[in-house]
Amino acid sequence: MGAIGASSAWLIAALLLGIAELAVPGVFLVFLAIAAAATGFAVFALPDLPVTAQLGSFAAWSVVTVLIGKRWYVDYPVEGGDPMLNDRAARLVGEIVTVETAIIAGHGRVVVGDGGWPARGADAAVGTRMRVVAVEGGTVVVEPLEA
Repeated sequence: MGAIGASSAWLIAALLLGIAELAVPGVFLVFLAIAAAATGFAVFALPDLPVTAQLGSFAAWSVVTVLIGKRWYVDYPVEGGDPMLNDRAARLVGEIVTVETAIIAGHGRVVVGDGGWPARGADAAVGTRMRVVAVEGGTVVVEPLEA
């Protein structure tokens, strides 16, 4: 394969990796696409570059681009829309719940959504509406609603 063919192969690989990144975003293949493109340009500039040197170039550029990308995401983190998306307990804080089993001596049960949770807080009768202020070890800590 000539220099133009080898260069084209690396550039096509870069294009395919870029398309794969768009199709299945994971912010990883883009770095390999950049490395393949850099190798393609190197082969174009140095037509007699042996295959082992091409693979070495691709490996080196892959390491460099991944390290740059890693540093970039440390310096400029991507923030999600809901930081508590996978933390069900944290999402309960602030919710209004109804006492299911009277809270006596600080312990009872409350209805959260369609299920019951053990609760700790001020004594309250069945049916009393309370606010969740914390979740500790699978128990919701509740306080009376403000009047």
